[in-house]
Amino acid sequence: MKEKSFIDELSQEERRAIKENHPIQPQLIFKIIRSEGEEELNRKSIALAFSALAAGIFVSFSFFFRSILHLHMGDSQFEPLISSFGYTVGFVIVILGRMQLFTENPITTIIPLLCDFSSKELFKVIRLWSIVFLFNIIGTAIAAGFFSFHYAVPPDFEMAMHEVARNVMKLSVIDNIFRGIPAGIIIAALVWTAPQTRYFRLITIIFFVYFIALGDFAHVVVGSCEMAFEIIEGDADFFDYLFKFLIPTGVGNIIGGTVIFTMLIYNQVREELKKA
Repeated sequence: MKEKSFIDELSQEERRAIKENHPIQPQLIFKIIRSEGEEELNRKSIALAFSALAAGIFVSFSFFFRSILHLHMGDSQFEPLISSFGYTVGFVIVILGRMQLFTENPITTIIPLLCDFSSKELFKVIRLWSIVFLFNIIGTAIAAGFFSFHYAVPPDFEMAMHEVARNVMKLSVIDNIFRGIPAGIIIAALVWTAPQTRYFRLITIIFFVYFIALGDFAHVVVGSCEMAFEIIEGDADFFDYLFKFLIPTGVGNIIGGTVIFTMLIYNQVREELKKA
């Protein structure tokens, strides 16, 4: 005879209240993200390209607004605490605008692949990653070109942008790989928690991204705009951009988002998914 639980003793209203206040189960979050990932993998290439281009342009406002706050804070000891809020602006635009940002893909598109691994699904992932990454980078280059146009940005803003961008330029290959890992984990965690924070999405984005900036972690797309700006201004070269920043940081973001976060999450729910 089945043992009676305390749930059986509750009224219908009490059961409904418990259900409404119960957090979403990990396996359901996994299925939600899998559904979103499959939709993205099946989108047409032209739609992905324009979405990624827009994301590359608009996420560059993180660099711009952080520089503005950096300018106004000057040498204050509270400068990192305040200017890091500016870094959240581009991510708010891109994530709430449902644009294709490369660092979200290491979790959203990998989950469908883990559930149904095949050469066809792998090709879809490679296609999406290639398109999104390429057009994110093109978008940041366009934004950097605009920021370097002297009619668009006042001289004092331009100087502040140089000061912010130098933080990216000074990092070594190893620095960019290891600083890219936490950024990849944080963005993947932001995607994972999104179904739980539906009505507080704006606050969640600001909170997570703020600590990417405050921790001085490396994000491949925003950092790409900073490096492109320095190249256009003549203070950096393409070799450093590609081999010192872009590839190492991209690898770090993927390690953090896919190898660490997504694989740990998948193994957390794998047994429950088999039972379903």
